[in-house]
Order: sequence, then structure tokens, then C-alpha cells
Amino acid sequence: MEGNPKLVSVIIPCYNSEATIEKVVTMVMDEFDRHEGYICNFYLVNDYSKDDTFGAIRRLGERYPSVHGINLMRNFGQHNALMAGLNYADGDYVLGMDDDMQTHPSQVFRLLDKISEGYDLVYGQYGAKKNGFVKNLTSKFNEVTSRVLLGRPKDIVSSNFWVITRAVRDEVIRYRNFNPYVDGLFYRTTTNIANVMVEHHKREVGTSNYTLAKLARLWVSYFNYTVLPLRISFIFGILFSLVGFVAAVVTIVRKLIDPSMTMGWTSTMCCLLIFSGLIMLILGVIGEYIGKIILSINDTPQYIVRETVNLDRRSGRKTRPVHDTAEKKENARELAENTGEKLL
Repeated sequence: MEGNPKLVSVIIPCYNSEATIEKVVTMVMDEFDRHEGYICNFYLVNDYSKDDTFGAIRRLGERYPSVHGINLMRNFGQHNALMAGLNYADGDYVLGMDDDMQTHPSQVFRLLDKISEGYDLVYGQYGAKKNGFVKNLTSKFNEVTSRVLLGRPKDIVSSNFWVITRAVRDEVIRYRNFNPYVDGLFYRTTTNIANVMVEHHKREVGTSNYTLAKLARLWVSYFNYTVLPLRISFIFGILFSLVGFVAAVVTIVRKLIDPSMTMGWTSTMCCLLIFSGLIMLILGVIGEYIGKIILSINDTPQYIVRETVNLDRRSGRKTRPVHDTAEKKENARELAENTGEKLL
């Protein structure tokens, strides 16, 4: 590759990964050492782990200046952690991967080689997944519903192993809602998307942190990017109203033809239960949207940063030691210009 090397920012949301995160980072570094034309830096986001994950991140940051750590004040979820990393990332490309070795470092350059062909977004597609039955089942459900609700291209398979261009990253971080879903943000930004086959490795330590409840909450976040559930509710309302009207006409006609006909209590109760359930379903969908509006109006944060490693928490600039007086003066001048103060 000619010219200056491309900078790849690697974002890794970390949760209870004290035992694996150092291995992930060093193996990714080894891959970049073997490939010319690319350099990398890391944004490791600790999503309020219960172990000493941030201690491991801090030690990596002390050893490698290219490793930047972000420690969140509470558990916000994987996609919020990704948004935190995206807001700090500064690479020509941004690569998202996991902390558990399932998105294996050896596969990184399959994605980078593909995106260099001119795509905006490339997903790693797994040939044979090493997840359990429940995780594979929910992944299939997600695959279908994301195509219907989010407009995912039919021939594209999404995953948590992806790479995007800087232009896509710049657009995605404009989203400030409290409940992000990064794939939905990708789909509304670009359709220039590709897949590349990668190997899916087994988790080296522990089990998946996604419970069914967390997966359900993640799926509900689709509502942030579509009004299709409201439209489906509207269609159901019209359909059931027409069915009820036709049934009423038929009942009246039958009663006129045969006045001795007994009206059924069972059928009445069945209709009542069906229509009541439908009303509650529609009200639930509407309530979900209203709840999200309220939380957005209240400025519910995507994430809150407690502390960082090799970063300034507010500006996202990389921190570095000031070596001499001239550099101190230059920094003071820059600070004064940014704050509107006048240097004396």
C-alpha cells in the first residue's frame, strides 16, 4: 500500500474480560505487525465489569501508548459501550470486535482487505457458529426482524465483527438517543455493505453475558429506527374492525331469519378476549414509543465516563507528557484560544 499507512481504530466493549483482553490486544497488534500499510490503536470500553477488567486495561495503557481505556460509571450495554468508543475513535477505519476471542484477531485483515475494495461497511460472516442453541436461535430471529424493521439488505448478514470507514463513523456519532443500536445506525447511513467469511472461534473463558431479557431489550431498541410496529398495529386495527363488522351483520341477519336462535356466551367471550388482547398489544406498542420519547426528552445519557486511560475524558484527545517549557507555552496558548481567554 502506497503513501501513509491507514490508521485502524479497534473498539472493544469489555465486560468481565480480565482474563482475555490482554491476549486479544496483543494478538491484534501481532497481526498489524505482519501487514504493511496499516497501523492500529485501541479503544477499550469497560462496561462496569464485576472483575478487574479496567485494571487490565490500565496496565495495557501503561505498556502501550496506542491503547486507550474508557471506564463507564455503570453497565450501559454493549451498543452503548460501542458508541462510547466510536465517539473517541480517530482512525481512517474503525473495527468493532469482542473481548472473548470469538471474533478472532487472525481474521481482522479479511475485513480490512474487503473494505479496501471501496465498501463503507463490511461484516464478518461466520460459516459455523460456536454459540449455544438459544444464542443461535435468537441470532436467526434478529436476522429476520432486522431485515423487516431496519431495512437491512436481504443478502447481508450482520455480526458483532465489523469494520466501517471514517465517514460512516462521523455520521453514526451524531446520534444522541439513550438507546442506540449500532447496526440500525449503519443501515440508515449506507447501503454500500459487504460480507466476508471469517472463522468463528469458541469463547475461551466464561459464558455469554447476554440473557434472554437482555436480548429482548436489545430487540426493543429496533423501535428507535422504525415506525413499522405502529403501522402494523393500525393495519390490525382496521382488519379486526372489519371482521367484527362483518360478524355483527351476519349475526343480525341470522337473528332476523331465525328469531329463536340463541346467542352464544362462549363466542362472545372469545371475541372479547381477542379484541381486548389486541387493544392491549397496540397500547403496549404505543406506550413503548411514548416511553422512549420521554427518556429522550429527559436527556438520558448513552453512557457516562468515570475515568480514562491515555485520553482526556472530556475532549477525547490523547494525553501525553509535556517535555519542555516551549511545549507547555504552546499548550497554554491553545487552551486560551479554545476558552476565549487572552494570553498576557
